[in-house]
Amino acid sequence: MRLILLGPPGAGKGTQAERLVTNHKIVQLSTGDMLRAAVAAETEVGLKAKAVMDRGELVSDDIICSIISDRIDEPDCANGFILDGFPRTIAQADALSALLEAKGMQLNAVVELVVDDEALLGRIEQRAKETGGARADDNAETLKKRLAVYHEQTAPLSAYYAERDMLSTVDGMASIEDVAAAIDKILAAN
Repeated sequence: MRLILLGPPGAGKGTQAERLVTNHKIVQLSTGDMLRAAVAAETEVGLKAKAVMDRGELVSDDIICSIISDRIDEPDCANGFILDGFPRTIAQADALSALLEAKGMQLNAVVELVVDDEALLGRIEQRAKETGGARADDNAETLKKRLAVYHEQTAPLSAYYAERDMLSTVDGMASIEDVAAAIDKILAAN
């Protein structure tokens, strides 16, 4: 099973991904984690990424796609994976599509957790209270900035995947259990 979870920051993607990893024996692939691992392992693409990051620049889509390509070839991805933090733009979605096609793979599902921005603010404030602000991004101002970036760059992916009949939406305002049940129903149909 290969899938993408879409949704704004705080929508519950991480919570649902953890459950899916356990229940379906698949791997959650975080582009940030993969990038750090490639740099630490000093792979060819990791060294390219390190040079870019050392200059204070953003790592290009080409480098990110190379890292993803290498990662999904690893044995633990044989059952499938959840992409976390990728794609973030239409260009990245196109690159991912080409990458998977070249490997003879396809996505089984793209699931979007739909959550109201005001509810997200409440969730983040609650999480900050519960964790004592352990996460640096758990504050209203940071969330507002992240939501603006999400709406500008990532939200268009909903239409992108809908046009390809790949998008399923779930009411992310529902309970964790109800969201999980809705996702399970979508995955069972794919």
